[in-house]
Amino acid sequence: MFRTQSLDTKLRQILLASMLICAFVLLPQSLRAQAASTQGQLVPPASSVSVVLGTQSPYLGSVPTGAPTGTVLRLSLSDALDRGLKYNLGAIESDVRTRTSRADRLRSLNELLPNVSAYISQTIEQVNLRALGLKIPIAGFPIIVGPFGIQDARGNVSQKLFDWSSVENLRASNDRVKAAQNSYKSSRDLVVLAVANAYLQVIADTSTIESQQAQLSTSQALYQRARDQRIAGVAARIDELRAQVEMQTQQQRLIAAQDQRSKDLLSLARAIGLPAGQEFTVTDSVPYSPLEGVSLDKALQDAYTNRPDYLSAQLEARAAGLSRKAAVAENLPTVTSSANYGDIGPNFSHSHGTVEASASVNIPIFQGTRVKADVLQADAAMQQRQAELEDIRGRIDQDVRSAFFDLDSASELVKVARSNTDLARETLAQAQDRFSSGVTDNIEVVQAQESVSSADQAFISSLYAFNIAKVQLARAAGIAEQAVKSYLGGK
Repeated sequence: MFRTQSLDTKLRQILLASMLICAFVLLPQSLRAQAASTQGQLVPPASSVSVVLGTQSPYLGSVPTGAPTGTVLRLSLSDALDRGLKYNLGAIESDVRTRTSRADRLRSLNELLPNVSAYISQTIEQVNLRALGLKIPIAGFPIIVGPFGIQDARGNVSQKLFDWSSVENLRASNDRVKAAQNSYKSSRDLVVLAVANAYLQVIADTSTIESQQAQLSTSQALYQRARDQRIAGVAARIDELRAQVEMQTQQQRLIAAQDQRSKDLLSLARAIGLPAGQEFTVTDSVPYSPLEGVSLDKALQDAYTNRPDYLSAQLEARAAGLSRKAAVAENLPTVTSSANYGDIGPNFSHSHGTVEASASVNIPIFQGTRVKADVLQADAAMQQRQAELEDIRGRIDQDVRSAFFDLDSASELVKVARSNTDLARETLAQAQDRFSSGVTDNIEVVQAQESVSSADQAFISSLYAFNIAKVQLARAAGIAEQAVKSYLGGK
């Protein structure tokens, strides 16, 4: 009677555990992450990258180029980064904005350049003198004159000799062009972050699949052993059921991991502009490699010196100050000049050259409130740019320090997770030996196998977190495009 109650209790426990495991596998990814965190497992910090890029960021898209080759493309991390910098939508849009700022500079420059034009004309006229007001005809002089012709070939040139407002606007436009160029460099760093993150996620997915395949093989062997022992009469039916539930749970996890890897491959392909339908596989594994020779002080110094968005903000603030000076200069006089020279006559065989030159000074006396409004608007824009500059300076300090915190913690987590994986595998081996010897049922084996699965996932997650922290540190220091390959162990 006691034996029957014990088996029933164990059966209920096993069925409840299997239901929880199946529910865990079928949970959406976000809920799985939350559940895993409550169990002490490390979840890949993809959210930190999403905060930087945004869920609808153009850096997650691209301009697909070419046609599928029909073969499986072998894609290294270096190849992925190079393609991303060339075809990523964020980089392309930033380059377009840079060209737009160049167009604005050309418009400002045009205000200070000579305006040269030329024309040639031929006119035939017939004049009614009475229509011009000659009511009393002069004796012998006709009322209707003509028709007669006039031919004129003439060149005109005009230029502003002094317009300080236009000069300040040109200087502001020059700084905005430089700011746009730095923004483009910052966009390239974000492309590196997006592509590296997508590539590392595929690597983590591949490692998860390999781990799940190993766990499935172990579960299948455990199930076969429990089935053979049940047929031989040395094990209870509950042991076989428990092993079968564990095997099918591992199958579910493997299917989910394969599906996630397929979707992450699509995300990587979108970020680097691969043709739709192009099959490819990643070739780099990016193992654990400590980051040497990088200190917090050095990273902060590099960030303030090299970070493109900070340099761009400095130039935007200076351009806003120049725009304010341009608005104030609208109250200053302007000097313009113009000249023309041409040949005019009834026809060019009976013509003569004529010339005209003039200069004028325009002195503003009263322009209403337009200049005051322009100055007020420019002053507000200048204050906004100054505030943004100080905000970016503070953000740089936060980004660099946060990246170092993530790097240090992830490095320690990798070491602990690696040790925990070895211990979990040793525990599984001992549990299998105890079950084979008949010392215990396979509850210990199932629990040990779950520990191995959790330890493997924790190690994969911590390794991903460590590598993406290195990428984020490179981006925070403003050297992502130059340093990320060496940071991740590439060439």
